[in-house]
Amino acid sequence: MEVIMAWSRIRSALVITGKFVNDLLSLIIFSILDLVDFVLCYLYKIIDFFVEAEWKPCYCSSPKEAMTSSGKILVSEQGESSKVVCLMNCSSTKLQLEEISDTLYTRPALLSDLSKSTKIKKGSGKPRRSTFTVNSTIVGTTTGQHQSHDHPPIPRWSDCDCKTCNSWASSCKETLYVKAQGPITDNVQEDVIFIHGFISSSAFWTETLFPNFSESAKSKYRFIAVDLLGFGRSPKPDDSLYTLREHLDMIERSVLEPYKVKSFHIVAHSLGCILALALAVKHPGSIKSLTLLAPPYFPAPKGVQATQYMMRKVAPRRVWPPIAFGASMACWYEHISRTICLLICKNHRLWKILTKVVTRNRIRTYLIEGFCCHTHNAAWHTLHNIICGTAGKMEKYLDVVKNRLKCTVTIFHGRDDDLIPVECSYNVQSRVPRAHVKVIENKDHITIVVGRQKAFARELEEIWKNSTS
Repeated sequence: MEVIMAWSRIRSALVITGKFVNDLLSLIIFSILDLVDFVLCYLYKIIDFFVEAEWKPCYCSSPKEAMTSSGKILVSEQGESSKVVCLMNCSSTKLQLEEISDTLYTRPALLSDLSKSTKIKKGSGKPRRSTFTVNSTIVGTTTGQHQSHDHPPIPRWSDCDCKTCNSWASSCKETLYVKAQGPITDNVQEDVIFIHGFISSSAFWTETLFPNFSESAKSKYRFIAVDLLGFGRSPKPDDSLYTLREHLDMIERSVLEPYKVKSFHIVAHSLGCILALALAVKHPGSIKSLTLLAPPYFPAPKGVQATQYMMRKVAPRRVWPPIAFGASMACWYEHISRTICLLICKNHRLWKILTKVVTRNRIRTYLIEGFCCHTHNAAWHTLHNIICGTAGKMEKYLDVVKNRLKCTVTIFHGRDDDLIPVECSYNVQSRVPRAHVKVIENKDHITIVVGRQKAFARELEEIWKNSTS
């Protein structure tokens, strides 16, 4: 008994020490990254100007710096320091500004964030919080001009220009890349739409699940997987802000309309769960079953801004675990994340070759391709406008699923998921009590599918069968 108690005390001491070391290292490293991102901001302005003859305003620009050229709509944000949201030649004729997340332009440096929180704790007043000067105003963009197909869009110098990443530029249709498998249209009994997660692609499904469905399922269901706007082989417009509306419009235009989908099952992973819920809310009478994998739902405490709370939960600015460190760099640092895309995405062909050499061609590289085939503009805006920007809407979406949808709701989550913790799935279940949560032991954010695709394919078939019986 004494040995057990002694070991328990040692373990507690180690946990406290580890947390202290993690917090200290995080403070030092992220303070350095704050400075690095500041320097990179000016470095990219110089390079953009010399390579492209102009520099585009970033979300750390001041209004005076940003208002240097016409053809742009600039929205000032009033607060302790003025920021801007820049709508540059939007691809759609109208854009609802409430779909632009405030996390794009309100991301305090770590030291200033700590300083403000300390002042709040010591003082008696409420913290000062910047506000967005417009709410649901619809702004019509009259300057947006689509490039003709005779003159396809030219990738930015920091983006990849290979045929895979830019295959959409030579197409006559501005639609998503869609991979469909199943019986011909006249014999289709049911449709299943697969929506991938952040910085991924349709290959997450087509290379894992599609080959492992049973012959009876392949003859009954039509499986439809898409590359989301800005990812994989889908369009990556540089003038898009990748809002929820744009993503949904593209799914409807690329899948529901051309494939004449009237009712369907949805299978979605991570960020895709948000789009799946929004799609279900928009088409409540068409959903036959809803299967969510690792849904990112963090209910914000009362009085706390949902978008900012979500950003801090998904990207906590900690060096450990590594996936949290990567998410933090991608979410908090506009110019560091652009540098990462420059090194990884622009050179994805090199990384693919190196992976094959190192592994002696023993592994398939579809995950690497999905991870690399996107632009910084697409990843940056999708992360903020979808994951963070919809945080305040999630409760309404789930209430609609609870009260208006009668479909089966099943949630899968890996017990070892360090990015989206298991509590998120139980948070969804608390809003939708009929949702069935299945926690998979010894699986994380990716291996919840990859590595157990055969078992997961059988589980999906069972869900679809029971939802129509």
